[in-house]
Amino acid sequence: MTTKIKIAIMQPYFVPYIGYFQLINSADHFIVADNMQYTKRGWFNRNRILENGESKPFTIPLKKCNHRVNVNQRFLANNSIKERNRILKQIQCNYAKAPYFTDNYPIVRQPFLVTENNLFEFIYKSIIELCSALDLSTKIYILSSINVNHNLPAQDRIIEVCKHFKADVYINSIGGKELYDKTVFNNNGIDLKLIKSKNIEYQQFNHNFVPWLSIIDVLMFNDIEKVKGYLNEYELK
Repeated sequence: MTTKIKIAIMQPYFVPYIGYFQLINSADHFIVADNMQYTKRGWFNRNRILENGESKPFTIPLKKCNHRVNVNQRFLANNSIKERNRILKQIQCNYAKAPYFTDNYPIVRQPFLVTENNLFEFIYKSIIELCSALDLSTKIYILSSINVNHNLPAQDRIIEVCKHFKADVYINSIGGKELYDKTVFNNNGIDLKLIKSKNIEYQQFNHNFVPWLSIIDVLMFNDIEKVKGYLNEYELK
């Protein structure tokens, strides 16, 4: 039986939640979208960790500019290094007594040390660092480097990317199920699948569990092999 080729495309998020890495793990080719508009409501340069049993947001500061520009046209603020060091100290303070702080803090720390000033390059390289730590073998590409018409509407461009890789399956986050038409994909010989994380819950000190925090939180409370196992805790619909 011929093995089906699976691809996924996703926005670049800094130290994203575990579902992001499940999406990477589900695909043979994972494409990070760089030529897409930056939005303040997105998770490009912000995320959440645990503080006193509650969700605590943090943000990597950016230089001011027109918010309508693409992610690959945004740059980290001049005080970014200082702020990243502050966030790392916050992580140390909040998780110092977590069971796997000593083992996994070096993994958590590395994305904050990426030296790129361009926002996309900073996030992209941090994703590569984390994928390496999690032993993810999926091939990762930058969307703008793929030879397709990037002026097409979103769904049409995805189909063209699928054809470029001769992909049989396109996997999308279940949160975006309203964005695409399965019939259109099927008419182009592509099976559109939606990925849904299974319930992942672990002990966070003695507090009620707070789900879907950054991968940082997962690494602080779980052995690295357990985290790798979580990468398979999903279903495709």
